[in-house]
Amino acid sequence: MSQSTPVNRRILLIEDDRELIDLLTLHLSAEGYQVAAAADGVAGLRAFQEGQWALVLLDWMLPTISGIDVLKEMRATDTRTPVMMLTARGEEADKVLGLELGCDDYLTKPFSLRELAARIKVLRRRVERAEELARVAAGDQILDLGPVKIDHAKRKVRVDDEPVQLTVKEYDLLYTLAARPGRTFSRRQLLDLVWDQDSDVYEHTVNSHVNRLRNKIEQNPGRPRLVLTVWGIGYRFTEEF
Repeated sequence: MSQSTPVNRRILLIEDDRELIDLLTLHLSAEGYQVAAAADGVAGLRAFQEGQWALVLLDWMLPTISGIDVLKEMRATDTRTPVMMLTARGEEADKVLGLELGCDDYLTKPFSLRELAARIKVLRRRVERAEELARVAAGDQILDLGPVKIDHAKRKVRVDDEPVQLTVKEYDLLYTLAARPGRTFSRRQLLDLVWDQDSDVYEHTVNSHVNRLRNKIEQNPGRPRLVLTVWGIGYRFTEEF
């Protein structure tokens, strides 16, 4: 596999069924991923330890070392790389064991390629959301952005030195944007960052919250200077300050 391939496009497939390896490699490659395959537990664990991966697809029943033992070894040194188990073991107790030992999702064979692709997208969004929130949390606790002052430790906002009362989601939305001035966030990204990804919310929810936020922090909500619309994409906080 090319070392120039971005980490977020690399998938490690640990599976001993040659036909399934070929099928998944073909399908995932068409989705834009680079796939490396290992046909037994020892080879899979070695590949995991020697590389960086966006996702591991792990069979339970493997030669040399079982998938569940491979998972234990993985989680002894790496708790962040998402792992999805692919297995014919569909009993509830097996799923519970896999999840308790650290797999992030569990897909029972036989499965559809569309369901696999959908679950991979969910896992990737979950990781991206966690990473973005960690970056935001590690940033400045007090943001001084022209008329806007945000004390993140106290979750308090002042505009033109006057306190502004925001709802929880309005605050989270403002801080997510303001902590990265000039960065454009799509509505989908904001949904994943500010709202729980499993919540029944839609992109118009972002629009309505932006409108309410502007009514509270903008001098002229109809001509905003702080929270700006990037047409066809989403929103960004101004770099003016």
